[in-house]
Amino acid sequence: MDRLRCIEVFVEVARDGSFTGAARRLGMSKAATTKHVAWLEQSLGAKLLNRTTKHVGLTEAGAHALAQGQLLLEGYEEIGSGARELLEKPRGIIRVGTPPSFGTHHLLPLVTRFTERYPEIRIVLMLDDGSANLITQGLDLSLRIGPAPDDAGHIAVPLTKAPQVLVASKSYLQKHGMPKTPAELAGHNCLVHSLKSPTNIWRFSSKAGEVSTRVRGTVASNFGESLKQAALLGHGIAMHPYYMVSDDLKAKRLVAVLPNYEPLELDIYVVYPTREHLPERTRRFLEFLKRWSKTPPDWSKPAAAVL
Repeated sequence: MDRLRCIEVFVEVARDGSFTGAARRLGMSKAATTKHVAWLEQSLGAKLLNRTTKHVGLTEAGAHALAQGQLLLEGYEEIGSGARELLEKPRGIIRVGTPPSFGTHHLLPLVTRFTERYPEIRIVLMLDDGSANLITQGLDLSLRIGPAPDDAGHIAVPLTKAPQVLVASKSYLQKHGMPKTPAELAGHNCLVHSLKSPTNIWRFSSKAGEVSTRVRGTVASNFGESLKQAALLGHGIAMHPYYMVSDDLKAKRLVAVLPNYEPLELDIYVVYPTREHLPERTRRFLEFLKRWSKTPPDWSKPAAAVL
């Protein structure tokens, strides 16, 4: 039996001095009310009420139990009020998972704008390469770049697209030549992202349709920044979301490879666990991200349009 409910019933009977009146206010039968008080007395090992045909009075143990029970019920109500306030008011901590490069260069400016608007909200950015379990990692939501998660326990909301581009350094291309078709990539050292291309297949769209080719190289990683650094060092050709390399392309530290063949775009999702109620702070940040996605940034345009 629910002990808290039994205490609530006992307090109501003690205040009213009657099982009948207490039962009426509680919406219970008199028999059920009597059963709840009897169970509480048995569990505590003490008689709480003296009963006569006309009156119900407190024993010494009952008077003590009444005082403590009232404090317990008031404390429980405060817990409930505090929980509801956290759900309804935009304050507290939001733990947000993000790929490192996107989080550093693109999500962080959004976070600073959001927290300027809601100074009582603290956002903690945490590394998520797409493999983190939101529940076990304690994440409220996560930005994912790639396929939508197929876990029924998560909700994935598409935000925008992330076009990709092939890049290499001038030194690499001077030494190994510029490939003219995707098929020629087989003769190059390709730096493969193990999460985005687990089968070592790169896919492209062109005027002639979709083209795919299997590539290989001496370096692979699930960390895009390391592959970009390898490309900057002249070690090979890498495929990256345009947002990762746009500054390097403009500064000519990297050169676009196969500009007539566009790598297939990646989708950017915001993912969060399926819940009946989102805290107000999380709901507001989610809406903030949705509004931001309606005005796509430069890096979400096809790379050919901005190079």
